[in-house]
Amino acid sequence: MSSMDVDSAADAAKTTVPVVIRHQGKKYDVDVDISEPGAIFKYQVFSLTGVQPENQKILIKGKQVKDDTEMSTLGLKPAQAIMVLGQPGAAPTRFEAPKEKPRFVEDFDSNDAALQGDTPGGLTNLGNTCYLNASLQAMRSIPELQDSLVNRFQGDATNTSPTLARHLREVYSRMSTSNAAYVPQFFLNTLRTLNPRFAERSRTGQGYAQQDAEEAWTFIMDNLRRTLFVKNEPKALPAAKEDEGTTSTATTIESVPEEGQSAASSSSVSIVKRYLAGEVQKTLVCDEPEGRTEAESAPTNETFLSLPCHISISINHLRDGLLAGLTEKIEKHSEVLGRDATYTSTLKISRLPKYLTVHFVRFYWKRDIQKKAKIMRKVTFPHELDISEMCTDELRAKLVPVREKVRDVRKEVEEIERTNKKRKRRLSMEKKAEAAAARFGSAPAGSGSSSAAAETKPASSDDKKDKKEGEDAEDVEYKTDAQIDEEKKASLEKAKEELYQLVRPRLEEDRYANHTGLYELRAVVTHQGAGADSGHYTAFVKKGSIVNPKTGKKTEEDGNWWWFNDDTVTEVGSERIDQLAGGGESHSALILLYGSVPLPLPESRVTEQFFTS
Repeated sequence: MSSMDVDSAADAAKTTVPVVIRHQGKKYDVDVDISEPGAIFKYQVFSLTGVQPENQKILIKGKQVKDDTEMSTLGLKPAQAIMVLGQPGAAPTRFEAPKEKPRFVEDFDSNDAALQGDTPGGLTNLGNTCYLNASLQAMRSIPELQDSLVNRFQGDATNTSPTLARHLREVYSRMSTSNAAYVPQFFLNTLRTLNPRFAERSRTGQGYAQQDAEEAWTFIMDNLRRTLFVKNEPKALPAAKEDEGTTSTATTIESVPEEGQSAASSSSVSIVKRYLAGEVQKTLVCDEPEGRTEAESAPTNETFLSLPCHISISINHLRDGLLAGLTEKIEKHSEVLGRDATYTSTLKISRLPKYLTVHFVRFYWKRDIQKKAKIMRKVTFPHELDISEMCTDELRAKLVPVREKVRDVRKEVEEIERTNKKRKRRLSMEKKAEAAAARFGSAPAGSGSSSAAAETKPASSDDKKDKKEGEDAEDVEYKTDAQIDEEKKASLEKAKEELYQLVRPRLEEDRYANHTGLYELRAVVTHQGAGADSGHYTAFVKKGSIVNPKTGKKTEEDGNWWWFNDDTVTEVGSERIDQLAGGGESHSALILLYGSVPLPLPESRVTEQFFTS
């Protein structure tokens, strides 16, 4: 067992108690984390018995376990038997009196969120399918994926075999027309047909087993990479000025045919490869100098759809885990040495995708219990990720100047916003002063009797000096607020144009890549529980990331997030995302979806719907 496994097992032993769950004549061994509330224990029971948490009755020493019960207060002992009552299946429907007074359509105004339907719809849990629901909600935050499926995907009418793309199109189409919870039954059936792993039954034989959301994400993305093609319509960059050179269309890696793809299909492009696939240069060098050859040490190119964040006792931050995942020791046969030798595999990113998927490697195989266990270690992650240091020297040399220019433009935008806020505060204070003066009948400073007294006051030597300076100041021309605003706006547009000219060669080379090395967090898939085969999955999606593919409207971006817990959707603040770093069986980040920081280009330079935000 590795040191990481020993560390995780030792930490878990401090707070877990092995007990026996009894339900309908069957026994289940389970480790209860007494540091977590009763809600976590209920989800463990649900994963084993199929009894929904809302339908469970658990009595321990005469006390019923509730969601807020502190498990540490129950005095659990090893091998203690716990009886669980309740029937497997959907939670019972509860009829309760309405908590709020009924409201009718006539009562809503045009700004009412309930009428506008700002809250996106959830997905119904069909029995341990939270792993799928969370994955689909996070994928939905990729507007190009939704747009391609709903508006541009043309399935092969002659192909009657089930395809994920066809049924995912139906899911997203229905979700774009209604905010009610949707039942993804046909998509689920197709997923289980294409991959029988997702059709495994639970150990009790009642219902389907819980699955790993990361495995579902990987399978779906890989399937869409091979099946979701749309017509390729390369768009030229805006017409160049005479001194800007010629205008060319962008080329991307999806122009490289898939394995087994015919040349005729080159007019179509893979959406997943275009927006989510990156490239790395891989070098494999023998650790023994006498075993090295130039042929073996030559870098090779590979494509990736996600980056792993490895977790060990020394990993505390996402950056550390990503760097650890780019270097690996492997054993392979050396032709030169005539025996097995240790090699160091090093990866450097040579193309950054527009959307970067990061997988926290939190699950590992625990041999003593013969199942996947969860690494509870806390690993923080940023809302804005700079990944340029993990790129090849050639790519980094292109990214850094663009990144710095983007930051310069941001500073100018922030300065304009600060100036506007200060001006609003000043005007507000002036209005309040005028209102107070009018209310109490006092004249503003510099007017009325005090002003008259100042006029009759004999002029002193200081007054004469001030008068002289005042006469000199008459030659100074003061700018109005409008003039200052116009100058700042012109300076900002100039900076944006300079950014465009700087990034233009990269856009001509590959329009759909990330050209700054900067990413902003858009979605998080989380896991709650102790193992991959149990627990509960949910998704957090940043507001403003979900775009309706039929209307083009996106949810308002105000810094908050949508929390998708199956068919329950809740709005939460950004501080909730910072709590997903792990450290226990509570919600821990498993998949991070980052989107490229938008290029703040002049409006005349934007040629695509999702080119910038």
